[in-house]
Amino acid sequence: MRTASDIAKRALRLVLSLAALATIAFLLIHMIPGDPVRGSLGLLAPQELVDARRHQLGLDRSLPEQFLAYLKALARGDLGMSFSTREPVGRIIAERLPATLALAGGGLMVVLILGTASGLAAAALTWGGRRPGLDTAFNSTSGLLTAMPEFVTAVALTAAFAVLMTWLPVAGRSGAASYVLPILSLAIGPAAALARVVRAEGLRVLDEDYMRTARAKRLGVWRTYVVHALPNCMTATLTVAGLILSGLVAGTVLIESVFAWPGLGSAIVMSITQKDYPLTQGVILVLGAMVLLINFSVDLLVALLDPRSALAEA
Repeated sequence: MRTASDIAKRALRLVLSLAALATIAFLLIHMIPGDPVRGSLGLLAPQELVDARRHQLGLDRSLPEQFLAYLKALARGDLGMSFSTREPVGRIIAERLPATLALAGGGLMVVLILGTASGLAAAALTWGGRRPGLDTAFNSTSGLLTAMPEFVTAVALTAAFAVLMTWLPVAGRSGAASYVLPILSLAIGPAAALARVVRAEGLRVLDEDYMRTARAKRLGVWRTYVVHALPNCMTATLTVAGLILSGLVAGTVLIESVFAWPGLGSAIVMSITQKDYPLTQGVILVLGAMVLLINFSVDLLVALLDPRSALAEA
Protein backbone atom coordinates (compact mmCIF):
# COMPACT_ATOMS: atom_id res chain seq x y z
CA MET A 1 0.00 0.00 0.00
CA ARG A 2 1.26 3.49 -0.85
CA THR A 3 2.65 5.51 1.99
CA ALA A 4 2.78 9.23 2.54
CA SER A 5 6.54 9.16 1.93
CA ASP A 6 6.01 7.73 -1.58
CA ILE A 7 3.68 10.57 -2.47
CA ALA A 8 6.02 13.09 -0.82
CA LYS A 9 8.88 11.86 -3.04
CA ARG A 10 6.79 12.38 -6.15
CA ALA A 11 5.68 15.79 -4.93
CA LEU A 12 9.32 16.77 -4.32
CA ARG A 13 10.22 15.68 -7.86
CA LEU A 14 7.33 17.81 -9.14
CA VAL A 15 8.62 20.86 -7.25
CA LEU A 16 12.16 20.30 -8.57
CA SER A 17 10.82 19.88 -12.10
CA LEU A 18 8.86 23.13 -11.81
CA ALA A 19 12.01 24.91 -10.58
CA ALA A 20 13.97 23.50 -13.53
CA LEU A 21 11.19 24.60 -15.89
CA ALA A 22 11.33 28.16 -14.56
CA THR A 23 15.11 28.26 -14.98
CA ILE A 24 15.04 26.83 -18.49
CA ALA A 25 12.29 29.25 -19.55
CA PHE A 26 14.38 32.19 -18.34
CA LEU A 27 17.56 31.00 -20.07
CA LEU A 28 15.88 30.09 -23.34
CA ILE A 29 14.28 33.50 -23.66
CA HIS A 30 17.58 35.26 -23.11
CA MET A 31 19.22 33.12 -25.78
CA ILE A 32 16.87 34.44 -28.47
CA PRO A 33 18.83 36.84 -30.70
CA GLY A 34 17.70 40.42 -31.12
CA ASP A 35 16.72 43.33 -28.91
CA PRO A 36 13.12 43.09 -27.64
CA VAL A 37 13.05 46.76 -26.68
CA ARG A 38 14.18 47.88 -30.13
CA GLY A 39 11.65 45.46 -31.61
CA SER A 40 8.77 46.89 -29.59
CA LEU A 41 9.71 50.55 -30.06
CA GLY A 42 10.68 50.28 -33.72
CA LEU A 43 13.93 50.54 -35.63
CA LEU A 44 13.70 54.34 -35.87
CA ALA A 45 13.23 54.95 -32.12
CA PRO A 46 15.91 57.23 -30.59
CA GLN A 47 18.67 55.43 -28.73
CA GLU A 48 17.94 57.50 -25.60
CA LEU A 49 14.37 56.17 -25.55
CA VAL A 50 15.60 52.61 -26.07
CA ASP A 51 18.10 52.94 -23.19
CA ALA A 52 15.46 54.41 -20.90
CA ARG A 53 13.08 51.61 -21.74
CA ARG A 54 15.76 48.96 -21.10
CA HIS A 55 16.47 50.53 -17.72
CA GLN A 56 12.77 50.64 -16.87
CA LEU A 57 12.41 46.94 -17.67
CA GLY A 58 15.61 45.99 -15.86
CA LEU A 59 17.23 44.62 -19.03
CA ASP A 60 20.39 46.67 -18.47
CA ARG A 61 21.19 44.63 -15.34
CA SER A 62 23.41 41.57 -15.29
CA LEU A 63 21.89 38.16 -16.05
CA PRO A 64 22.09 36.91 -12.42
CA GLU A 65 20.36 40.09 -11.22
CA GLN A 66 17.63 39.66 -13.82
CA PHE A 67 17.20 36.01 -12.82
CA LEU A 68 16.87 36.90 -9.13
CA ALA A 69 14.27 39.55 -9.92
CA TYR A 70 12.46 37.04 -12.12
CA LEU A 71 12.29 34.47 -9.30
CA LYS A 72 11.06 37.06 -6.81
CA ALA A 73 8.30 38.09 -9.21
CA LEU A 74 7.30 34.44 -9.76
CA ALA A 75 7.07 33.94 -6.00
CA ARG A 76 4.54 36.79 -5.92
CA GLY A 77 2.63 35.32 -8.87
CA ASP A 78 3.75 38.20 -11.08
CA LEU A 79 4.54 37.12 -14.65
CA GLY A 80 5.48 40.64 -15.71
CA MET A 81 4.14 43.04 -18.33
CA SER A 82 3.91 42.28 -22.02
CA PHE A 83 6.43 44.31 -24.03
CA SER A 84 4.09 44.61 -27.01
CA THR A 85 0.69 45.30 -25.39
CA ARG A 86 1.77 46.66 -21.96
CA GLU A 87 -0.82 44.39 -20.33
CA PRO A 88 -0.07 42.07 -17.43
CA VAL A 89 1.00 38.68 -18.78
CA GLY A 90 -1.16 36.97 -16.17
CA ARG A 91 -4.25 38.70 -17.55
CA ILE A 92 -3.42 37.72 -21.14
CA ILE A 93 -2.90 34.09 -20.10
CA ALA A 94 -6.11 34.06 -18.05
CA GLU A 95 -8.06 35.32 -21.07
CA ARG A 96 -6.58 32.77 -23.46
CA LEU A 97 -6.24 29.72 -21.20
CA PRO A 98 -9.94 28.66 -21.39
CA ALA A 99 -9.71 28.36 -25.18
CA THR A 100 -6.65 26.12 -24.92
CA LEU A 101 -8.19 24.01 -22.16
CA ALA A 102 -11.38 23.60 -24.20
CA LEU A 103 -9.35 22.43 -27.20
CA ALA A 104 -7.17 20.02 -25.19
CA GLY A 105 -10.12 18.74 -23.14
CA GLY A 106 -12.26 18.13 -26.21
CA GLY A 107 -9.34 16.40 -27.89
CA LEU A 108 -8.83 14.12 -24.89
CA MET A 109 -12.51 13.11 -24.89
CA VAL A 110 -12.32 12.21 -28.57
CA VAL A 111 -9.06 10.31 -28.04
CA LEU A 112 -10.43 8.29 -25.12
CA ILE A 113 -13.73 7.44 -26.83
CA LEU A 114 -12.34 6.63 -30.28
CA GLY A 115 -9.11 5.03 -29.07
CA THR A 116 -10.67 2.83 -26.39
CA ALA A 117 -13.69 1.75 -28.46
CA SER A 118 -11.76 0.96 -31.63
CA GLY A 119 -8.90 -0.73 -29.77
CA LEU A 120 -11.20 -2.98 -27.72
CA ALA A 121 -13.33 -3.79 -30.79
CA ALA A 122 -10.20 -4.71 -32.77
CA ALA A 123 -9.00 -6.95 -29.94
CA ALA A 124 -12.37 -8.73 -29.72
CA LEU A 125 -12.60 -9.24 -33.48
CA THR A 126 -9.00 -10.43 -34.04
CA TRP A 127 -8.44 -12.39 -30.80
CA GLY A 128 -7.09 -15.91 -31.32
CA GLY A 129 -5.74 -15.15 -34.80
CA ARG A 130 -9.15 -14.56 -36.30
CA ARG A 131 -9.70 -12.19 -39.23
CA PRO A 132 -6.06 -11.68 -40.26
CA GLY A 133 -7.14 -9.22 -42.93
CA LEU A 134 -8.77 -6.98 -40.33
CA ASP A 135 -5.66 -7.31 -38.16
CA THR A 136 -3.46 -6.10 -41.02
CA ALA A 137 -5.85 -3.26 -41.90
CA PHE A 138 -6.05 -2.09 -38.28
CA ASN A 139 -2.28 -2.10 -37.77
CA SER A 140 -1.61 -0.36 -41.10
CA THR A 141 -4.27 2.34 -40.66
CA SER A 142 -3.51 3.07 -37.01
CA GLY A 143 0.22 3.15 -37.70
CA LEU A 144 -0.26 5.61 -40.56
CA LEU A 145 -2.53 7.89 -38.52
CA THR A 146 -0.15 7.79 -35.55
CA ALA A 147 2.80 8.82 -37.71
CA MET A 148 0.94 11.56 -39.59
CA PRO A 149 1.95 15.08 -38.42
CA GLU A 150 -0.85 17.12 -36.92
CA PHE A 151 -0.55 19.93 -39.45
CA VAL A 152 -0.98 17.44 -42.32
CA THR A 153 -4.15 16.12 -40.68
CA ALA A 154 -5.34 19.70 -40.16
CA VAL A 155 -4.73 20.66 -43.79
CA ALA A 156 -6.46 17.51 -45.08
CA LEU A 157 -9.52 17.98 -42.88
CA THR A 158 -9.74 21.69 -43.74
CA ALA A 159 -9.51 20.98 -47.46
CA ALA A 160 -12.20 18.30 -47.26
CA PHE A 161 -14.75 19.72 -44.83
CA ALA A 162 -14.18 23.50 -44.93
CA VAL A 163 -13.07 24.20 -48.51
CA LEU A 164 -14.62 21.49 -50.70
CA MET A 165 -17.83 20.74 -48.79
CA THR A 166 -18.01 24.02 -46.80
CA TRP A 167 -19.62 22.22 -43.87
CA LEU A 168 -17.38 23.69 -41.19
CA PRO A 169 -15.65 27.05 -40.59
CA VAL A 170 -12.03 27.33 -41.65
CA ALA A 171 -10.74 29.26 -38.63
CA GLY A 172 -11.64 31.16 -35.50
CA ARG A 173 -13.61 30.27 -32.37
CA SER A 174 -17.27 31.03 -32.88
CA GLY A 175 -19.85 28.41 -32.06
CA ALA A 176 -19.76 24.65 -31.64
CA ALA A 177 -18.92 23.99 -35.30
CA SER A 178 -15.61 25.84 -34.97
CA TYR A 179 -14.39 23.21 -32.48
CA VAL A 180 -14.77 20.24 -34.82
CA LEU A 181 -11.78 20.63 -37.13
CA PRO A 182 -9.23 21.73 -34.48
CA ILE A 183 -10.24 18.93 -32.10
CA LEU A 184 -10.19 16.26 -34.79
CA SER A 185 -6.84 17.49 -36.09
CA LEU A 186 -5.46 17.30 -32.58
CA ALA A 187 -7.04 13.96 -31.65
CA ILE A 188 -6.90 11.61 -34.66
CA GLY A 189 -3.21 10.68 -34.33
CA PRO A 190 -3.24 10.18 -30.53
CA ALA A 191 -6.52 8.21 -30.79
CA ALA A 192 -4.87 5.81 -33.22
CA ALA A 193 -1.89 5.43 -30.88
CA LEU A 194 -4.17 4.73 -27.92
CA ALA A 195 -6.16 2.22 -29.97
CA ARG A 196 -3.00 0.20 -30.59
CA VAL A 197 -2.24 0.11 -26.86
CA VAL A 198 -5.81 -0.83 -25.93
CA ARG A 199 -5.85 -3.59 -28.54
CA ALA A 200 -2.58 -5.05 -27.24
CA GLU A 201 -3.87 -4.94 -23.66
CA GLY A 202 -7.22 -6.32 -24.79
CA LEU A 203 -5.60 -9.33 -26.47
CA ARG A 204 -3.70 -10.05 -23.25
CA VAL A 205 -6.81 -9.71 -21.08
CA LEU A 206 -8.90 -11.92 -23.38
CA ASP A 207 -6.44 -14.77 -22.75
CA GLU A 208 -7.00 -14.64 -18.98
CA ASP A 209 -8.90 -17.42 -17.23
CA TYR A 210 -11.69 -15.16 -15.96
CA MET A 211 -12.42 -14.06 -19.52
CA ARG A 212 -12.64 -17.67 -20.66
CA THR A 213 -15.12 -18.22 -17.82
CA ALA A 214 -17.15 -15.17 -18.89
CA ARG A 215 -17.33 -16.41 -22.46
CA ALA A 216 -18.24 -19.93 -21.30
CA LYS A 217 -21.15 -18.48 -19.32
CA ARG A 218 -22.31 -16.63 -22.46
CA LEU A 219 -22.71 -13.39 -20.57
CA GLY A 220 -23.23 -11.34 -23.69
CA VAL A 221 -21.05 -8.83 -25.51
CA TRP A 222 -21.65 -5.93 -23.13
CA ARG A 223 -20.86 -7.79 -19.91
CA THR A 224 -18.00 -9.79 -21.40
CA TYR A 225 -16.07 -6.99 -23.04
CA VAL A 226 -17.21 -3.78 -21.35
CA VAL A 227 -17.86 -4.94 -17.78
CA HIS A 228 -15.08 -7.53 -17.49
CA ALA A 229 -12.44 -6.83 -20.13
CA LEU A 230 -12.37 -3.02 -20.30
CA PRO A 231 -11.59 -2.28 -16.61
CA ASN A 232 -8.59 -4.61 -16.77
CA CYS A 233 -7.21 -2.69 -19.74
CA MET A 234 -7.46 0.65 -17.97
CA THR A 235 -4.12 0.77 -16.12
CA ALA A 236 -2.03 0.90 -19.29
CA THR A 237 -4.71 3.00 -20.97
CA LEU A 238 -4.61 5.64 -18.23
CA THR A 239 -0.82 5.79 -18.33
CA VAL A 240 -0.82 6.36 -22.09
CA ALA A 241 -3.78 8.74 -21.82
CA GLY A 242 -1.80 10.91 -19.42
CA LEU A 243 1.07 11.11 -21.88
CA ILE A 244 -1.39 11.82 -24.67
CA LEU A 245 -3.01 14.66 -22.71
CA SER A 246 0.43 16.17 -22.17
CA GLY A 247 1.00 15.88 -25.91
CA LEU A 248 -2.37 17.46 -26.63
CA VAL A 249 -1.50 20.48 -24.48
CA ALA A 250 1.79 20.86 -26.37
CA GLY A 251 0.11 20.16 -29.71
CA THR A 252 -2.28 23.05 -29.29
CA VAL A 253 0.60 25.41 -30.17
CA LEU A 254 0.61 24.23 -33.78
CA ILE A 255 -3.12 23.58 -34.16
CA GLU A 256 -4.07 26.99 -32.75
CA SER A 257 -1.77 28.66 -35.26
CA VAL A 258 -3.31 26.71 -38.15
CA PHE A 259 -6.91 27.53 -37.17
CA ALA A 260 -6.32 31.02 -35.72
CA TRP A 261 -7.55 29.73 -32.35
CA PRO A 262 -7.35 32.42 -29.64
CA GLY A 263 -5.47 30.35 -27.06
CA LEU A 264 -2.02 30.10 -25.53
CA GLY A 265 -0.56 28.37 -28.59
CA SER A 266 -1.21 31.30 -30.90
CA ALA A 267 -0.11 33.66 -28.12
CA ILE A 268 3.33 32.07 -27.82
CA VAL A 269 3.87 32.16 -31.58
CA MET A 270 2.93 35.85 -31.62
CA SER A 271 5.15 36.61 -28.63
CA ILE A 272 8.18 34.91 -30.19
CA THR A 273 7.84 36.82 -33.46
CA GLN A 274 7.50 40.10 -31.52
CA LYS A 275 10.33 39.20 -29.09
CA ASP A 276 7.93 39.69 -26.20
CA TYR A 277 10.04 38.04 -23.48
CA PRO A 278 7.59 38.17 -20.55
CA LEU A 279 4.67 36.78 -22.55
CA THR A 280 6.80 33.98 -24.01
CA GLN A 281 8.14 33.11 -20.57
CA GLY A 282 4.68 33.14 -19.04
CA VAL A 283 3.14 30.87 -21.67
CA ILE A 284 6.08 28.44 -21.50
CA LEU A 285 5.73 28.28 -17.72
CA VAL A 286 1.97 27.72 -17.81
CA LEU A 287 2.05 25.07 -20.55
CA GLY A 288 5.05 23.32 -18.96
CA ALA A 289 3.46 23.36 -15.50
CA MET A 290 0.26 21.89 -16.96
CA VAL A 291 2.21 19.01 -18.50
CA LEU A 292 4.08 18.31 -15.24
CA LEU A 293 0.89 18.43 -13.17
CA ILE A 294 -0.90 16.12 -15.61
CA ASN A 295 1.90 13.55 -15.41
CA PHE A 296 1.97 13.80 -11.60
CA SER A 297 -1.81 13.34 -11.38
CA VAL A 298 -1.75 10.35 -13.71
CA ASP A 299 1.01 8.74 -11.62
CA LEU A 300 -1.16 9.06 -8.53
CA LEU A 301 -4.27 7.79 -10.28
CA VAL A 302 -2.52 4.77 -11.76
CA ALA A 303 -0.96 4.02 -8.37
CA LEU A 304 -4.41 3.93 -6.78
CA LEU A 305 -5.65 1.51 -9.43
CA ASP A 306 -2.58 -0.73 -9.66
CA PRO A 307 -0.46 -1.63 -6.61
CA ARG A 308 2.34 -2.71 -8.93
CA SER A 309 2.72 0.81 -10.33
CA ALA A 310 5.94 2.77 -10.27
CA LEU A 311 4.68 4.94 -7.45
CA ALA A 312 4.74 1.98 -5.09
CA GLU A 313 8.41 1.54 -5.92
CA ALA A 314 9.31 5.26 -5.79
